[in-house]
Amino acid sequence: MNNGGAEAAVAPVGGPQPLEWKFSQVFGERTAGEEIQDVDIISAIEFNRTGDHLATGDRGGRVVLFERTDTLDHVGQRRDLEKMDYPINRHPLFRYKTEFQSHEPEFDYLKSLEIEEKINKIRWCQSAYGALSLLSTNDKTIKFWKVQEKQVKKVCDLNVDSTKAMGNGPIVGSSISTSSKQYMANGGCTSNDFSLPNGGLPSLRLPMVTTLETKLMARCRRIYSHAHDYHINSISNNSDGETFISADDLRINLWNLEISNQSFNIVDVKPANMEDLTEVITSAEFHPIHCNMLAYSSSKGSIRLIDMRQSALCDIHIKLFEEQEAPGSRSFFTDIIASISDIKFAKDGRHILSRDYLTLKLWDINMDSGPVATFQVHEYLRPKLCDLYENDSIFDKFECCLSGDGLRVATGSYSNLFQVFGCSEGSKKATTLEANKNPMRRQGLTASRPSRSLGSPSGVVRRGKGADNSAVDANGNTFDFTTKLLHLAWHPTENSIACAASNSLYMYYA
Repeated sequence: MNNGGAEAAVAPVGGPQPLEWKFSQVFGERTAGEEIQDVDIISAIEFNRTGDHLATGDRGGRVVLFERTDTLDHVGQRRDLEKMDYPINRHPLFRYKTEFQSHEPEFDYLKSLEIEEKINKIRWCQSAYGALSLLSTNDKTIKFWKVQEKQVKKVCDLNVDSTKAMGNGPIVGSSISTSSKQYMANGGCTSNDFSLPNGGLPSLRLPMVTTLETKLMARCRRIYSHAHDYHINSISNNSDGETFISADDLRINLWNLEISNQSFNIVDVKPANMEDLTEVITSAEFHPIHCNMLAYSSSKGSIRLIDMRQSALCDIHIKLFEEQEAPGSRSFFTDIIASISDIKFAKDGRHILSRDYLTLKLWDINMDSGPVATFQVHEYLRPKLCDLYENDSIFDKFECCLSGDGLRVATGSYSNLFQVFGCSEGSKKATTLEANKNPMRRQGLTASRPSRSLGSPSGVVRRGKGADNSAVDANGNTFDFTTKLLHLAWHPTENSIACAASNSLYMYYA
């Protein structure tokens, strides 16, 4: 198994061998017939930089943290992976660590707008002093959280008479209080002297503070709010460890982690007249190495690479990545299916992976003439675009991810399926897996096959029993549009994928 590396940007001749994926773990597994609460559906997944921790966010505004256990020693200290003697079939194992309520539902009274608590994105920040730090955002507000172990302490050994404590009896030395009352009743007269408790002063004890246990505590360090008029779709940390960006439909803002009341607008695509608006920002991400560069995608299927050193307002891009439209192929759905839902930089920063509704594209930042690879994900749905438009499935936003070595990419699909592709020539065939304990049972699907002519009977997608929410391809595979795998993440150093199917978190390794 290849454990990855930033230097492995170019695949060996013939491409990497197909991986054999196996089920690893599941958290929050559903039972047959169980009703899923909307607030429990996972809406964000993110590994931290080392891959030792995993965070998920849900529609109820909660953030759940998991920690890797196969790298911990018997006292809970994390061991160095390079010095560990692993069995051949080792794979990452995680356990539940803690959870906290990140966002609550709010109401914007000025705009009469209800703000959902749903977590849109989670991004890990650099850790310090053993604490975990991360950013989470809903539609309007970004929060910076710090999670660390705190000792729970309690004041003990109070001056309480144990024989009378249960009956609310007086404390030891209560005669002092009684004398004080008499003193005040006499108008300050000293006719009644204070009386010491039985046994004199030595019987008064100094209360002690003792440590009961150690708990993980999540504390909100900063709140970054009131900077976006539209829904936040992306946040991304800078490689400098000090700044991050947040993006909505029309603007990208630059923040300093230490300053929550001020941000700088670096991209603004809002036209003077909103009737002239032709595209919106759909995703944005910092370059993993160069702190001055970032990329953002649009609803027209283009990706712009900008350099913040050029000007304060980066309204001019240094590179534009878009695929030219084939003559005569334009239709009513062209712009909708071209909209990019997610972009990711490769670990080495050389490539950008983008996901639109039908395809997955890999771009070389040094070559803006077109993508270096295109992977067909939903080509079998092309004849059904009208139905997908009517039931709004055509607007589903699928995420994508790359392996740490840059040799493979993955993205989600319907029926809780996700697909893994090799990036080199001769290895672009999809491995299709289903989010359950038997991931390889849907290997009959070949979504990467060439599309057939719409005039051919074998290329027509037949309607299943539920015409609006399912489809049957020419191979007889049924797809349910109500179950979709939108969110997934690839471990940064190993061939392990975490993906969300409704409220369940599934993990696989190869």
